[in-house]
Amino acid sequence: MALHVPKAPGFAQMLKDGAKHFSGLEEAVYRNIQACKELAQTTRTAYGPNGMNKMVINRLEKLFVTNDAATILRELEVQHPAAKMIVMASHMQEQEVGDGTNFVLVFAGALLELAEELLRIGLSVSEGSGIYSSSVLHGMVFKKETEGDVTSVKDAKIAVYSCPFDGMITETKGTVLIKSAEELMNFSKGEENLMDAQVKAIASTGANVIVTGGKVADMALHYANKYNIMLVRLNSKWDLRRLCKTVGATALPRLTPPVLEEMGHCDSVYLSEVGDTQVVVFKHEKEDGAISTIVLRGSTDNLMDDIERAVDDGVNTFKVLTRDKRLVPGGGATEIELAKQITSYGETCPGLEQYAIKKFAEAFEAIPRALAENSGVKANEVISKLYAVHQEGNKNVGLDIEAEVPAVKDMLEANILDTYLGKYWAIKLATNAAVTVLRVDQIIMAKPAGGPKPPSGKKDWDDDQND
Repeated sequence: MALHVPKAPGFAQMLKDGAKHFSGLEEAVYRNIQACKELAQTTRTAYGPNGMNKMVINRLEKLFVTNDAATILRELEVQHPAAKMIVMASHMQEQEVGDGTNFVLVFAGALLELAEELLRIGLSVSEGSGIYSSSVLHGMVFKKETEGDVTSVKDAKIAVYSCPFDGMITETKGTVLIKSAEELMNFSKGEENLMDAQVKAIASTGANVIVTGGKVADMALHYANKYNIMLVRLNSKWDLRRLCKTVGATALPRLTPPVLEEMGHCDSVYLSEVGDTQVVVFKHEKEDGAISTIVLRGSTDNLMDDIERAVDDGVNTFKVLTRDKRLVPGGGATEIELAKQITSYGETCPGLEQYAIKKFAEAFEAIPRALAENSGVKANEVISKLYAVHQEGNKNVGLDIEAEVPAVKDMLEANILDTYLGKYWAIKLATNAAVTVLRVDQIIMAKPAGGPKPPSGKKDWDDDQND
């Protein structure tokens, strides 16, 4: 008979078999700090315009080559509980501002690295706290071809239908018994006359472009060509709604002639080519339209993905500016000025708090240091130059990443600026995440749930399984 081995007394006996438990400085706090430091070091070399790309293969074996921290973290699926706190702070920065995720990681990592030094000297956690061909088009661009013969229309009056461009379909099925060729001809002619009348009625309203959200019947296409109407098919309801907003149209559920208020308008609709891809362009000549399209050009999918993420960051930055239009100098200028002023404040504080305050200030050096290292210049020399010019009162001076030697320049004159709100939230979230990690003195990991694992070996899940 098997003997039951009792568990050691304490917290461990309250957990399931296989659960892990860590506590204290050595087991919990330093382990947490180390995990967060390694995560920050992973993304630190990707910081700034000269940052290196990371090659990430996710669990579905999809390859990503990017320096976007948000994408790297999303695809890596970080498991360490302390590192997850930093990741969560980064995700909150992404949701709150839409940019600056790598700043959170680098700054939080620096805070924890310097906090470790304080802990080791005896301080308690409770003390201290093809790109250049891209363009912007005023209107919409769709990866579609026109359905009919008409491929270009000026001064377009647009009728939008959410239904198929086809004849009326009865709700019930019926059987028609045809006994002669004459009856067959008459039957077809009636259907043709009905479709002719429908398309003619639409054309009589002045509409010269029809956009449909369903299939296009051959007979309907014939009459659209007859009345010189351009025909475009959009399968996506999202595309249809966005087009309606762009041209000011109302999507009609049936093939009825639109009234003037239901029709949309734009200066031109035409079939064009981007690379080797056919696109239909709905273009406004004036720049006061509700929607614009950014047409991105690039040589590879990875490059296009990176450009798309850069555009997304830019759009989010604009959204942030609509909330708070204040800007701060970039290139590490803000961080060095904060470090200088916080250090000065720390020197006025008595007791052990001044050590934590000075280390907090030193953590800000991680940002210009990362920019310098990624630009291939000596970081220590750059930091020294920045401190020297800031001591002289030049608060806007930051790192000149375009220089081949360690150099600094005025960020305001160079138009290198960061949003105040992005910087504010990044510092706040990184600090809160670092403090949360430092306040954890135990790690409790439940045993992973059992159950069958997904089969390995078959990589393309879309292929039919014939075996």
